[in-house]
Amino acid sequence: MFSKKIKNTLELVKFSHTIFVLPFALSAFLLAFYVKFPTEINTYFFYYKILWVVIAMASARSGAMAFNRIIDAKLDAQNDRTKSRTLPKGELSMLYSIVFGLTSYAVLILSAYELNFLCFALSPFVIAFITFYSFTKRFTFFSHFVLGASMAFGPIGAWIAVTGSIDYKIIILGTAVLLWGAGFDILYATMDYDFDVAHNLFSVPAKFGIKNAVIISRALHIITIFLLVYIYFLFNLNYLYIAGLFLISGFFIYEHYLIYKSLKNIDMAFFNMNGYISLSFFLFITVSVLSRLG
Repeated sequence: MFSKKIKNTLELVKFSHTIFVLPFALSAFLLAFYVKFPTEINTYFFYYKILWVVIAMASARSGAMAFNRIIDAKLDAQNDRTKSRTLPKGELSMLYSIVFGLTSYAVLILSAYELNFLCFALSPFVIAFITFYSFTKRFTFFSHFVLGASMAFGPIGAWIAVTGSIDYKIIILGTAVLLWGAGFDILYATMDYDFDVAHNLFSVPAKFGIKNAVIISRALHIITIFLLVYIYFLFNLNYLYIAGLFLISGFFIYEHYLIYKSLKNIDMAFFNMNGYISLSFFLFITVSVLSRLG
């Protein structure tokens, strides 16, 4: 049935996880408008750009996830945690998944073209990089940081979509996203510790042990919070953003508290807390920027 195919496709790319990076991309989008148009915003320009940014984000992530599942299909079939995924179960064919992934990347290129020349020129590099991530666990434990860098393309790309250039300010936000993503991916990788060791796969938990991996993740998230504080000064935001930082810091603390209590809490720590972190950041960036414009 067509509806089942749609459901399996959304499961293939874990479409619901778009909530992790998209709010950061939209936050960067708002900050870019705040910097470029401090007094007056062209409404048509704003909505046209945001539409293509959202399409670009969704298509980039869908393409990357599709090829991640394709590249890891044999490994996923051997792993008890992942063998129920759509490709190992045969719910989607390999050909369909490849066509879907390529189509997603084609939409990304189209979106980049609609945004501006720099986005379009950088789109092949972005596609190569986010696809390359899926191979990294086979030769380096820095794979978590490659994933984080792939996530950082979201806010950096949204900034370029508005300004047509790269600024050190957005690199700071991109770095925060990179470390945030790497940190929670390290926690997530603890679930595959035994499998990674047995199959000679590279990850921070497999390299340094689970206890040290949790400490490394904690350190990365502490640095992330400091970078988010720096954003306050870079963009001259107000007390509303500071209030949001207290809430976000609380989510980080609770995430690591859950892991401290038991690694069995990894799903709640990974999915719930990180979703709250990204949405809270977007919410408080939005109210802070709007209040400054007002």
